Amino acid sequence: MTPRISSKVKTDFQVFVKPVGDLCNMACHYCYYSSGGAVSDSARRMPDNILETYICQHIHAHPGPVVRFSWHGGEPTLLGIDFFKKAVGFQKKYQPAGVLIQNGIQTNGTLLDETWCRFFKKEGFSVGLSLDGPEHLHNRYRTTKSGKGTHSRVMLGQQLLQKNQIPYDILCVVHHHNVDHPLDVYRFFKKIGAVYIGFLPVVNSLMDSVDPEKYGTFLCSIFDEWKAYDIGRIKVQMFEEVSAKAMGQDHALCIFRKACGEIPVVEINGDVYPCDHFVRPAFKLGNLNTTPLGKLMNLKTMREFGKNKKTGLASQCKSCEVLAFCNGGCPKDRILHIPGSTMKLNHLCRGYKRFFNHCLPFVEQLQKLLLRQQQEDKPVRTGRNSPCLCGSGKKFKRCCMTQ
Repeated sequence: MTPRISSKVKTDFQVFVKPVGDLCNMACHYCYYSSGGAVSDSARRMPDNILETYICQHIHAHPGPVVRFSWHGGEPTLLGIDFFKKAVGFQKKYQPAGVLIQNGIQTNGTLLDETWCRFFKKEGFSVGLSLDGPEHLHNRYRTTKSGKGTHSRVMLGQQLLQKNQIPYDILCVVHHHNVDHPLDVYRFFKKIGAVYIGFLPVVNSLMDSVDPEKYGTFLCSIFDEWKAYDIGRIKVQMFEEVSAKAMGQDHALCIFRKACGEIPVVEINGDVYPCDHFVRPAFKLGNLNTTPLGKLMNLKTMREFGKNKKTGLASQCKSCEVLAFCNGGCPKDRILHIPGSTMKLNHLCRGYKRFFNHCLPFVEQLQKLLLRQQQEDKPVRTGRNSPCLCGSGKKFKRCCMTQ
């Protein structure tokens, strides 16, 4: 039976789909997915009928010519390649003419082998690889269920991705230990040939979160090294956000947008929630079996969830000099009580302030370059070896990049 067709959503959106639920072959100490074994392992597999329903509805609800699927977990590779071959088959079944479908998968990398890589290469998958830096830092928290470090297994996966020329990015969780070693972490990623890096700070009200000021220093230290040596060679997600803002572009990273509600999560049984960090009964939007994805995305409750990010800003945020850069950060990180107020501050506030203020001279220089480009109708080239657009005749790295 053909699944019910979704109505179109007006704006671009992304979905985190968790076909294996929270099932994982690792036991990372900071993981917020663990359910404590409340669901049997045999039940943690998205049934074929829900998989087909989701794929059909996602394709027909998406407004643009490029539909992106983001496969998450737990550890999605536990499902095996045949599951994803089936998913790709459903995508091709419902793919309209003129629409491009892209797939990305987030993995801990420990199960990757040549067979997986051949599949990724053939079907054009991109890969997000979880890696927390060099061995002694990665193994502090990213362990097997028996407590053994996983670094060597992850590195084998990384090397296979690189060997097979599969596009991948590094997702590095910033925790109590690696936060004190920013350059060790960054230089390790450079050494292994990473070209796109994202940093995800641990913020969890149920455990000790990363120190915000240390996190700010962590980002500043890496930013200075990147600015001096790696502009145009390596993309760091946080620095891309800074550059985008300087160029007058919207934030790509959801935590820095003015509103939420564009990255819902689809759970193993077809339940839909507005965000991966708000998978709780009070926030459930509905189920794909009874209400198509497009309709769920257009619900008033979904729109209100998105707007609450802005309306829930504390007064301190509204007058902050870096508000345009962070927009209060992710609502799930707003855990700091404010005396005499029902609003809460983002745990990372001090770190964000430190980092974004540190970047302001760079932002201002990029804005000058953009203005000059507009006046002279020249493309903005900010690679470190490009001629500086200020007209000095020097290379960018020897001129305005250092200001």
